[in-house]
Amino acid sequence: MKPSECKELLKAMDELEKEKGIKKDYLLESLESSLVTAYKKNYDSADNVKIVINKENGQINVYSIKKVVEVVENPNLEISIEQAHKISKTLQIGDEVNVEIIPKNFGRIAAQTAKQVVIQKIREAEREVVFSEYNDRKGEILTGIIQKADSSIVIMDLGKIEGIMPAKEQVKTEKYRVNDKIKVYVVDVTKGAKGNPQAIVSRSHPDFVRKLFEFEIPEIYEGLIEIKNVSRDAGSRSKVAVYSSNPNIDPVGSCVGQKGVRIQNIITELRDEKIDVIEWSEDPATYISSALLPAKVLAVDVKPENKSAQVIVTDDQLSLAIGKSGQNARLAAKLTNWKIDIKSESQFRELLNNTNEEQKEEIE
Repeated sequence: MKPSECKELLKAMDELEKEKGIKKDYLLESLESSLVTAYKKNYDSADNVKIVINKENGQINVYSIKKVVEVVENPNLEISIEQAHKISKTLQIGDEVNVEIIPKNFGRIAAQTAKQVVIQKIREAEREVVFSEYNDRKGEILTGIIQKADSSIVIMDLGKIEGIMPAKEQVKTEKYRVNDKIKVYVVDVTKGAKGNPQAIVSRSHPDFVRKLFEFEIPEIYEGLIEIKNVSRDAGSRSKVAVYSSNPNIDPVGSCVGQKGVRIQNIITELRDEKIDVIEWSEDPATYISSALLPAKVLAVDVKPENKSAQVIVTDDQLSLAIGKSGQNARLAAKLTNWKIDIKSESQFRELLNNTNEEQKEEIE
């Protein structure tokens, strides 16, 4: 490389350090390593090549590392003590010395390599900046445009990053179409095969519902109301447990809003998924009873030792309490983290009668 080109290279590296945050020393080390590889490739050289870039003027020096010997047997790897002393009088037999070489046309190769390295490092730095930016946005809701959609994967444009929604993160009842603009929840941020950052996104995640509540309900965003837990059967039904330590705040009413206006925006975004908002209670029986809404519960018998509860409902409320395919009971159990056994009044009476009969037989 010409002296003017060397100075331009250093100047470019200084600017990259200021604008992109790519350290100049890192660029120089990467360039030296790449130049060694390029030299070996173009000159069929051995492994004893060393390339040093002067940090002050950008000059590139190529050296052959040779061992000082009394009698030279391999000129590529060895140098006589007499020749070594022309470089430095302090060198002794067995020492290693850098012997400068000036390969023909290496300046052109160096210039091409430098350009490639700088471009590559700029791309890597830009990818790292994007990765860092979106990695900090895990757990947020982003809006993107669908670029590809099928049953196995949905690919989205989220701005600076690509969004990937695998089948397990999709809602089975939803249809995704190319060019549709949709909201998604950022589950994770990873690096693809070529190092490009990509966001793993979801519309089925329970925290998607949680974040929608935070966005739509000011009291939740401000911390006046707390979401204790969310259980979800994506596309069908969600249960959200809310709580406020302020006795003047009705957490359920605040979330639902007058005539359901607040929660309607969330239901619309979830494409008419049903949402049960229930008030969290530190009393397990009260909490479990509320979690089984819209069913009305007569009694709850809790067994704290194994976190299980037996729930009694009227006969006409049994199917509502259990729900279609057991959905209501399953979501309530997931919401409360308690095992719930639901029985109707008649089933409970029958169970009591059988128990009493067995006890009589044992006594007799």
